[in-house]
Amino acid sequence: MSTDLLDPDAVSKGDALGLLARKIVEGYRVGEHRSPFHGFAIEFAQHREYTPGDDTRHLDWKVFGRSERYYIRQYEQDTNFVAHLVVDGSASMNYGSGKITKLHYAKVLAACLAHVILTQRDAVALALVGEQILDYLPRTDNPQRIQHVMERLAAFRGNGGTHLGNSLQQVAREARRRGIVMIISDLFDDENGLASGLERFAYSGNEVIVFQTLDPYELTFPFDGTWEFRNLEGNDRLRLAPDDYRKAYLKNFGDFQLRIRRMCEKFQAHYVLADTSKSLAETLSAYLAFRHRARK
Repeated sequence: MSTDLLDPDAVSKGDALGLLARKIVEGYRVGEHRSPFHGFAIEFAQHREYTPGDDTRHLDWKVFGRSERYYIRQYEQDTNFVAHLVVDGSASMNYGSGKITKLHYAKVLAACLAHVILTQRDAVALALVGEQILDYLPRTDNPQRIQHVMERLAAFRGNGGTHLGNSLQQVAREARRRGIVMIISDLFDDENGLASGLERFAYSGNEVIVFQTLDPYELTFPFDGTWEFRNLEGNDRLRLAPDDYRKAYLKNFGDFQLRIRRMCEKFQAHYVLADTSKSLAETLSAYLAFRHRARK
């Protein structure tokens, strides 16, 4: 990971966060990856009946289920789309096995996405959430406002509990125009609430991207000896020997990730694992590779 990302104190200032985002994005924009969001927003236009030779990837299976007739979804390029960035700032996001917390990583990732979108003159709205929306910046497509976005991200401090489902419902009410919803969170929350939020976005025609932001220790549970584990969103404490629980933990955590992936598939949301031990360029690249495969 870039050593720049090892300086949360610097990134707590909006100008430093903006410079870091620009450095990461410009360093990533090379060759065919010059614009990772080029052609990103595609607006649904209409249906037409399928004819032999049409690309079957665009068949609308929901319409087929209702009518038993094949229809193609036709699209038009939306030249000015709106990206709704949703950053989870609940207390669990303050965890970090090293110097970088999940919230720090999430803020830099959101800054990179905002930088790309605004510099290509599309629009960004920012929602910083916990049990509800804690701070909201309405949509702007003015590149001169990027510093304002960076300042709001940099000043945000994580605390309190999580109610991501409730927060997503609030964001959906603010998002009056269809666009792209980018959720950056560890997703440690009520899964039914999360599902209802994803469902609402999917049925209102938004494209949804879920960046599940996790610390490598959460993924591998490499602790040894005896540890006291504390619930960051409550007062619970548990003292135990991790060796006795590692196998069960890894199975349960793997099952949790699988449920999240299947939930995303159900509501046609794109899932990206944002491992905080990986560089931001690597996380963006993984997402770009996914979109490239999906379009083939």
